[in-house]
Amino acid sequence: MPGARTRRSPGQDPTGGPAGGGDAGREIDGMQTTSNPTQAPQQQLSEIRPGRYVIDPASSAITFRTRHMFGLGRVRGTFAIRGGAVEITGEPGAVRCYAEIDAASFRTGNPQRDASVRSARLLDTDRHPVITFEAQRLDGTDLTGQLTVRGVTRPAVIAATLTSAGPGGFTACGTVRVDRTDFGVTAYRGLAARRLDLIVELRCAAN
Repeated sequence: MPGARTRRSPGQDPTGGPAGGGDAGREIDGMQTTSNPTQAPQQQLSEIRPGRYVIDPASSAITFRTRHMFGLGRVRGTFAIRGGAVEITGEPGAVRCYAEIDAASFRTGNPQRDASVRSARLLDTDRHPVITFEAQRLDGTDLTGQLTVRGVTRPAVIAATLTSAGPGGFTACGTVRVDRTDFGVTAYRGLAARRLDLIVELRCAAN
């Protein structure tokens, strides 16, 4: 209802999170993260055998870190990867990558906050159920492409490293910082942080 206000209890932010960082310093139940992806061997995706590989959603994940309540509280959560593919051409710098992320899979362990983020004020997952990343070039460890959120496309560079590779596929890890306001997600300025630090972990199988 236009102009309506939702009554909030003391110590609660508009997205349903507790004030003062109630989940700070705590792992979300069931979330698998890489504590420090920079410790992985600094192998490059260009070392992968040329070919086409499909992303295994069951063995891949996106985790993120951000803050709320004017930076006082830490929030961690996950997105699920729906699928995608990576094509290694063997030509220097030429890598094709396409990945789909389920926007409605946003989870932080707080159901009220999660529902608020999925609502029309933020991710609007009913109208925009899929987040996509599409890349065409690899420069060293920089995978350069376009990220599309809520129908808005912006450039994005993922710092990607190869963690393991074999004849049947490979695993890789990447990091990127995303400013949500670049995609028109502007509600709750200050109360909810502008930037999310994403960690992408992929397992891909030869196709």
